[in-house]
Amino acid sequence: MATVDRRNLLRAAVAAPLVTVAAEPAAAHPAARPAAHPQRFALAVLPDTQYLFDADSADPAPLRETFRYLIEQRDVVFMTHLGDITEHGTAEEIALAGDCFRRLDGRLPYSVLAGNHDVSGDDQRGSTAYLKEFGPSRFAGRPTFAGASPDGYNSAHLFTAGGRKWLVLALDWRISDGGLAWADGVLKAHPRVPAIVTTHDLAYADDAGVAALSEHGSRLWERLIRGNDQIFLTLNGHYWPPGRTVLRNDAGHDVHVHITNYQDRYYGGAAMIRLYTFDLARDTIDVETFAPWFLGRKPAARTPLEAETVELTGPADRFGLPIDFDARFAGFDPPALPAPRPARSVVDRHTAAYWRFDGAGQAVTDGSVVRDLSGNHNDLFVRRLANSAQNVLTVSTAHHIAQPAHASLHFDGGKNPDRGAVLHTAPDAALNSMKFLGGYTIEAFLKLPEPFAGDHAWMGLLSWEGRSGYAGKTSGWSPLEPTCSLNLSPERFLQYVVYPADRDADPTSWSHALPTGRWMHVAVVNDAHRTVVWIDGSKIARNPAQPSRGIATLGRPFVLGATSFDLKYGQGFYGWIGDVRITTRALRPDQFLTATT
Repeated sequence: MATVDRRNLLRAAVAAPLVTVAAEPAAAHPAARPAAHPQRFALAVLPDTQYLFDADSADPAPLRETFRYLIEQRDVVFMTHLGDITEHGTAEEIALAGDCFRRLDGRLPYSVLAGNHDVSGDDQRGSTAYLKEFGPSRFAGRPTFAGASPDGYNSAHLFTAGGRKWLVLALDWRISDGGLAWADGVLKAHPRVPAIVTTHDLAYADDAGVAALSEHGSRLWERLIRGNDQIFLTLNGHYWPPGRTVLRNDAGHDVHVHITNYQDRYYGGAAMIRLYTFDLARDTIDVETFAPWFLGRKPAARTPLEAETVELTGPADRFGLPIDFDARFAGFDPPALPAPRPARSVVDRHTAAYWRFDGAGQAVTDGSVVRDLSGNHNDLFVRRLANSAQNVLTVSTAHHIAQPAHASLHFDGGKNPDRGAVLHTAPDAALNSMKFLGGYTIEAFLKLPEPFAGDHAWMGLLSWEGRSGYAGKTSGWSPLEPTCSLNLSPERFLQYVVYPADRDADPTSWSHALPTGRWMHVAVVNDAHRTVVWIDGSKIARNPAQPSRGIATLGRPFVLGATSFDLKYGQGFYGWIGDVRITTRALRPDQFLTATT
């Protein structure tokens, strides 16, 4: 039977605050509403509910259902209202709304602000029915309440989710100069906290959903938002249709400007909410818009108008918002990076070799040496391929956040012409002939560039030299390929190929498509029975079940930065490689180099 070409097989498969209020005891008001997932939480946004509180045609039933829904959702940690709570701002309308909002008290933290239908004039208007019902006294003692402006119409709220604090500024629809100074003071009092500005009138949108600042919004932008890098998101109602845009602040960072308002929809919007689900693991905010009042009804029982309003899926209502949170907040709250760990903290009697690139004066010119810090003298020697320039291999300070050393090597390899560099052990290094019959773990930190341009298909990360046919192996793709290699396919699938020491076989592990532009930790673990590849502490799916013990090494060098074929190198690695460790036993994920304790 003809030998299957594992590489072509893969190709075919792919084709087919100024006033701070102390918290009350936890028994009265829970100190926190933790999300169900530590890196995922939701902010609920509720715009103009005015038609539900409109004199004698008021009907708060939709809002009560929305509140019931939000209270039951563990991922929702805070709700913010965008103003125009009522239609006329009368004492009767305000009182009815206030009673409805009491359903949230002590159950879900929230903020409110006044819109033009609730009040008139700017925030120096004095006492109003709105202020008596929704002023600072309503929130006093709440754990998330961080204070209010002296006039009482602007408030600040702090909540904790996803391992950090977040600030919501709820600003009056016509904030005064004094109010702006107060808001700026709140930001300066919490200089490391990312902030969301909520107000009633900031931006409007055209029919295509493209937003632009209103006259009042331009004032807010110039006087408060653009100069405070903490503000990364603004939310307002007032106008319809909904829309969004991205503005660039004075620090050169994005500020996302969003309008959400559905009062023009059936039943005055039916207390429709927008959920902003922050997913810190994916660096994304997922946005969705729906009406819990209609969602709770059986589909067959919904009227046509209810059915078309239950959820909005247009580009202004349902979308993903990619945000690299660490990078976006680095200017005012840089992530606390762990200190480098000394080699002795990650080396033990089972360590066969450990290389890192943070040594004083580490050179990478041809012939330079990278010391094996395990003490086993498996040093690496630098050699460039063909006539490659010096810049195909450089020392970099880039590194994985959990990497012991705060340095890496940047490889600028490629196919045409043969370009790149390798680091290889000496001809007599002990590592060259080790069979690892008792098991092994090979670990490496790596990062692929963004964008991942050019032809880098089948580039190698590491390998042992040697023609597999010379080891008596006939089962694989070619007798000229090495006995062990870690490679990258054209689809950015990681491929680990090993010819075991104890049998004629070539069990091959395949990963998913590796991401670009971020660091990863890769671990190849063999327990003397089977090989399993892990990426970022997660076991990949395509680990073969067939037996595999040891590595059929032939006494030839171990190589970092490329994979040989017929003892020749056609291209070098493209990207960054950080610390590399080889251990003579199978490690658990909590024993990988990423473990900090």
